[in-house]
Amino acid sequence: MKTNNEQNIPVHLLSGFLGSGKTTLLRRMLDYYTAQGKKPAVIMNELGDINLDGQLVGDEVPMAEMLSGCICCTMRGDLGMEISSLINEHQPDVIFIESTGAANPMETLDGVTEAAMYKSIDLRSVITVVDGPELLARSRDGKGRTFKLMQEQIRCATILLLNKADKLEPDQLVEAQQQLRELNGHAQIIATVRCAIDDWSWLDAEVESHLQEHQRTAMEAGHIANHTHIEGEECSIAGCTHDHDHAAHHHSHEHVMVVTHYWRSPVSSEAFESLLQRLPDNIYRAKGIVTFTDAPSRFLFQYAYKESDFLRIDPQGQVNDVAVFIGEHFSKAWLLRELELLEQAAHTAD
Repeated sequence: MKTNNEQNIPVHLLSGFLGSGKTTLLRRMLDYYTAQGKKPAVIMNELGDINLDGQLVGDEVPMAEMLSGCICCTMRGDLGMEISSLINEHQPDVIFIESTGAANPMETLDGVTEAAMYKSIDLRSVITVVDGPELLARSRDGKGRTFKLMQEQIRCATILLLNKADKLEPDQLVEAQQQLRELNGHAQIIATVRCAIDDWSWLDAEVESHLQEHQRTAMEAGHIANHTHIEGEECSIAGCTHDHDHAAHHHSHEHVMVVTHYWRSPVSSEAFESLLQRLPDNIYRAKGIVTFTDAPSRFLFQYAYKESDFLRIDPQGQVNDVAVFIGEHFSKAWLLRELELLEQAAHTAD
């Protein structure tokens, strides 16, 4: 169980096709954090036996290398172990995962959720770097596995960096932005040259916490009308049409991919199974470990497309009670509130 004052380590996943500029972006983000006196750590994945990009990261930054395999498939189980090892050895303030350009981010997310069972982490963003000229060239061809993968990487993003904007004519830049918006109607789009960004505030944990508080406040004020995001709304809080003029509004329409909830107390098995059945269709995957008030042991649960499965476990060592939910464009605020209500109901019943 977790207490209110325990902090989760932010995790940012970097995606994007080969040569788009991911490593350049990584170096800039590392500079941003080290300038604040914070300690970042990096996990880099390459298909080959040598991590050449890793040579560009300074020796002062703790780094784990995952070579000779794709992080999203053959090495997915290893990702959780690498995250745990980095945290145990270096206690970083933030972790960046740069996956190979051949990886599908949705599969990589599965490896991150495994790590959440063992370490207190919170996936904050999926940043996809898009090579602007390459996007236009491949979209005109309109087929092929490479273009399909590029589309998947764009769809999975919470932040889209349209890189190499200096190599696009003004009308081409507009065309590329329109293509990104058609594939992903929620992510923030930032046009960049060599991944240079002036405002990094969206990376900060404090901003994310502020957003969660804003969503909870709006919910308690009665602004949330239903469970899912309404297309076209200015605010991602469904039914809320207010214009919020603080930092949270800048982030309010981000595409939420993962919600990680660390249980603070056991919950009713019946109430939890009921919640899983009530999940909206755009939450299509969940997993974790939970302790029930009405059962003598802990359970590993898995949920996929309205089907759930529970396995009684007796884990060795320190294993967190956690629930991780994966989906597209769902209301994070609603889900967190429902999970809190489960815990409150169990506490009241005691």
